[in-house]
Amino acid sequence: MESAIPKSLQCPRTRRRRIPDDYTPPYPSTVARYKSDLARVVMGYFGVQYRSSSGREAASLGHRIAHAFGSDGGPRHWDRAQYIDEAGFTNILSVGYWDDPSTFENWFGMHGAGWASGTNASTEVGTFCEVLKPAIERFETLFSSDVREGVACIAEGLSDLVQEHAYWGGARDRIPMSQTDDMAPVGAPRIVTTGLHRRVIPHENICLIRSGQDWAATAAEERRMYVEEVEPVLRAGMNFLRDDGLQIGCFANRYMAVVDASGAVTEKSFGMSWWRSLEALERWAESHPTHLAIFGAAMKYLSTMGPAAKLKLYHEVTVAASDEQHFEYFNCHPRTGMLRADELSEK
Repeated sequence: MESAIPKSLQCPRTRRRRIPDDYTPPYPSTVARYKSDLARVVMGYFGVQYRSSSGREAASLGHRIAHAFGSDGGPRHWDRAQYIDEAGFTNILSVGYWDDPSTFENWFGMHGAGWASGTNASTEVGTFCEVLKPAIERFETLFSSDVREGVACIAEGLSDLVQEHAYWGGARDRIPMSQTDDMAPVGAPRIVTTGLHRRVIPHENICLIRSGQDWAATAAEERRMYVEEVEPVLRAGMNFLRDDGLQIGCFANRYMAVVDASGAVTEKSFGMSWWRSLEALERWAESHPTHLAIFGAAMKYLSTMGPAAKLKLYHEVTVAASDEQHFEYFNCHPRTGMLRADELSEK
């Protein structure tokens, strides 16, 4: 068993972990391992927002970003997901991951800079761009299987079994920066509006979590348990964060179905949410009834299925500096993504 933090990023701790040195987790998990010289990654979420009457234009935009992703300098890995938000709009997000920021900047200048500027869509469709460029010290991953997802797809591979998981605070302990920094938020986001275009000026140490599930390999009783006993509880928690999360520090939450290249819904999903801070995310996870219900349903499921469980789980958590963030929206409703920060300034 090894530490989730790679040796190249380990340093003398000034902040304690939540576990003793002899802690043994109750079940196995691994983390992504990156090239030792990797300093920074890029996570780009390019979204289309529309009503059903504008589906054809939205599909055309989806093809456009897919073509751009496949061009020179495109992401090393990308996937796509969709959901219907709290205002009844369909949102389709194409998510790309780069391991070379300079490659991304060149690609973005050619294909991404105009995405949410209004040059790509009519006023019948909204577009948005949410990008993080975190240093390697500022994010972590966790996997219950050997199948990589998200930012781990641009890693060299997975670690051996790691120690820092299966307890409250494990995500923080897996982030290398947590060894010496509390990663507390500084300031507050503000929004600059020019017509239908809105840009979010971010605050320090915003937190992003992407947490996913893959039940394609389940069958019989395991599938029934997930579909009937776990997923409804998960959905209820995701809906709480979507509708009422702002009061506890969650700016926005999207519970999305992953779609394949043809647009068909798969048996994979993930939630992704923007938080004022890692601490706010931790408080929800540790004490809020909606997450405690998710945790309880998941533990019952996993204890029942044991090592035979075919459900695959993963997540990635990032705490980004203000200069590592980019949020831009065109013709999107005011509860889209980080635009909800405006509601805080109204209180």
